[in-house]
Amino acid sequence: MYLIKNANLISMAELNYKIKDILIDGGKIVKIGKIEANDYPEAKVIDAEKNYVTPGIVDPHCHIGIYEEAIGFEGADGNEMTSPITPELRAIDAIKPQDVAFQESLESGITTVCTGPGSANLIGGTFCVMKTYGKTMDDMIVVTESSMKMALGENPKRVYGNRTQSPSTRMGSAALIREALTKAKEYKQKLDEYEKGIAENKDVKKPDFNAKNHSLARVFSGFPVKIHAHQQDDIVTAIRIIEEFGLNATIEHATEGYLIADYLKNHNQSVIIGPTLGSKSKYELRNKSFIAGKVLKEAGVEFAIMTDHPVIHLANALTQVGIFVREGLDELSALKAVTITAAKVNHIDDRVGSIEIGKDADIVIWDGHPLHYMTKTNYVFVNGEIAHQK
Repeated sequence: MYLIKNANLISMAELNYKIKDILIDGGKIVKIGKIEANDYPEAKVIDAEKNYVTPGIVDPHCHIGIYEEAIGFEGADGNEMTSPITPELRAIDAIKPQDVAFQESLESGITTVCTGPGSANLIGGTFCVMKTYGKTMDDMIVVTESSMKMALGENPKRVYGNRTQSPSTRMGSAALIREALTKAKEYKQKLDEYEKGIAENKDVKKPDFNAKNHSLARVFSGFPVKIHAHQQDDIVTAIRIIEEFGLNATIEHATEGYLIADYLKNHNQSVIIGPTLGSKSKYELRNKSFIAGKVLKEAGVEFAIMTDHPVIHLANALTQVGIFVREGLDELSALKAVTITAAKVNHIDDRVGSIEIGKDADIVIWDGHPLHYMTKTNYVFVNGEIAHQK
């Protein structure tokens, strides 16, 4: 049991910029307010000294552990570039918990990440959600399979077009995704008919197992989808596919999304923007801008902010967020984009993303303002344990 006293709390919920105490027990947040240490003599007291205290930072889209730091080919397991349609792949089978990036991220206040396959394939497999603290995946995993990765735009077109193989155009990309979704939907219908028949004691033939269809079919039961798309045209194509097939999806990167913010709002489409720090390394990024956060907020579009680690190292996540604030996004919305909103768009906001009673005690005590580039962490709690202490 821990009692954090005198926290300048930014809870990302109701209590923000208030001096409060936080009681942690059993890995969870159990009380917030004015708490007397004498009432909990078994609690270890940590005085935050009126420093800022936030929930642990949540990165909603990255590739930590699947692209291991400082290794090269041996540690690069993010793209199975042998077929454009590979929904049966699972990131959890390739993640290396010993990747040094986990410790570096933890020390920088990042406690939860959604990590998974890259964007070489049109359908690349499933992401997972995990904590950055632990020795094995069993210690760290939050959601084994959290979402299905899809991709539009330059990446799959380049990878397979260079082999004179479909897709070599954006038309081919959309067509192959539609074909795969249609096959998976038909497979699911047959599987549903079989299971209904079994329940009704009818003699119904079970469909032949197909790993690709079996994995992808889950998207027709609400399994989340992440669709990589940078340009306006690819974003609109993604929304077209989302609505055609009734997908529960976010658009990832959405680099030019701010240029069609009203369109996103009209289609009630959530996006995960970034990485925005760094150079415009390819044509799709020519309109990359830190004003995106301000424009999307003013349009009423729900958005989170990603690092796409290792594109931006997770340890620099808040440096990027700070520049969004510099360019007009209000501070609290910016912080929420890497905490509660990042958790919400990954369907884990019941556990992480804010300091509220009943949630995982993933808490950071900072030694300065969390968005200042000189600030470091004094304490990082994960699941109610001190995972890092300065």
